[in-house]
Amino acid sequence: MQVVIIGAGISGLATAFLLEQEARAKGRQLSLTVLEEEPHVGGKIRSLRNDEGYLCEWGPNGFLDGKPATLDLCRQLEVAEELVRSNDNARRRFIYALDRLHQVPENAVAFLRSGLLSPVAKVRMAAEIAIPARRGGEDESLADFCRRRLGRQALDRLVGPMVSGIFAGDPESMSLQSCFPRIHQLEEEYGGLFRAMLRLARQRRAERRSGQAVASASGPAGVLTSFSNGLQQLTDRLHQVLADHVQVSAKVVGLEPAGTKFNLQLADGRQFTADAVVSAVPAYSFASLVKGFDQPMADLLGQIPYASLQVACFGYRRQRIAHNLNGFGYLVARPNAMPLLGTLWDSSIFPQRAPKDSVLLRSMLGGATHPEVAEWDNDRVVSETRSALRQTMGIDVQPDFVQIFRHRQAIPQYLVGHGKRLQDLQQHSARYPGLFFTGNAFFGIGLNDCVSAAQRTASAILSSNSGRPVE
Repeated sequence: MQVVIIGAGISGLATAFLLEQEARAKGRQLSLTVLEEEPHVGGKIRSLRNDEGYLCEWGPNGFLDGKPATLDLCRQLEVAEELVRSNDNARRRFIYALDRLHQVPENAVAFLRSGLLSPVAKVRMAAEIAIPARRGGEDESLADFCRRRLGRQALDRLVGPMVSGIFAGDPESMSLQSCFPRIHQLEEEYGGLFRAMLRLARQRRAERRSGQAVASASGPAGVLTSFSNGLQQLTDRLHQVLADHVQVSAKVVGLEPAGTKFNLQLADGRQFTADAVVSAVPAYSFASLVKGFDQPMADLLGQIPYASLQVACFGYRRQRIAHNLNGFGYLVARPNAMPLLGTLWDSSIFPQRAPKDSVLLRSMLGGATHPEVAEWDNDRVVSETRSALRQTMGIDVQPDFVQIFRHRQAIPQYLVGHGKRLQDLQQHSARYPGLFFTGNAFFGIGLNDCVSAAQRTASAILSSNSGRPVE
């Protein structure tokens, strides 16, 4: 069986590795090729350490260990012993609202004492338990859900910043069912969030008495986890194991079905024939390849938009910063004219992110709510970041170190109706047995989501004759 995987980010590399492992376990013969158009592997995962000792993450900075997918992959790759868990203080998260930083409450007492929400807004949130569930199963935006069940202030100061921090998205257009399926499920099953929390708390007490366990209302969480030299250690290890199968600077420019197989054309003139093709590239990239033989499928792929980001890494000598940086960082409440989505205190989260007696801050600007930021040059990004840090943290000194990362079309946006679009995409792609989709554009944007999808895709390749995005 000849398999070609397009894209050598975490999704493509994990699919290749897990496919090879499963094929070997089942005694299946496999010819595997991974084609990456860039001169390096890893996709959005890149960890860059400069000569001074600052370690900047180009993309994601870790994964939550509450789900098994990435941990299991690390064990199979024999790198689990190299994992580093975030500092305990990184559990302290902040929201910038009302001209200051507020710690996100971690329990009911802290919530009542917090100045993040007004007393009226707290009463409105507590009234959620009396609000009837919305029936019918139709998708709705995160903003509509939050206003309906928790109130406008909870949207602006809690949910909105969270959506910006995870998706760089606009809650007015993001899909509840696709972005937070567990929350949608809780309303469907229990009639509301607080009802679910109370019911599940009773179940947990009963389960503990019987020696069993039950999922929490929020689902698996866990501790943010990475590697001492950054998340790139994971993709580097995958590349090392898969070296014989991976080709970089190999851009696919043509794809067409040919009977029961697929023909692929590379920019350098080379050609490949495959029994199965896996797209592990952004939806818009694969849309450009399939439009030659299925324009409706290309249109569906093109309906998944991406938000752009600018990332500004600032390093300072510790004595120049008055703030204690005791926590994970902060997100910015809405509405706010600042283009800043939030700032991570990277050197407080993981060790060895900055030289001794120095700190590293990583700020995200732009996203779906500030698309104009994508056009800014580096000088504008630095200036706007300095202004935002001055306003939010009182930092009014020139950074000792600056690194800017530009991300055009960085994060896929799961808009209202995303689930229906995926169903339609499945119907179209089922016409082409052997064509598969994986990656963060479909069933989750996090690292655990990508690795879980890679495992499902690998299994489907070996067991199914129908091509489709794998749920």
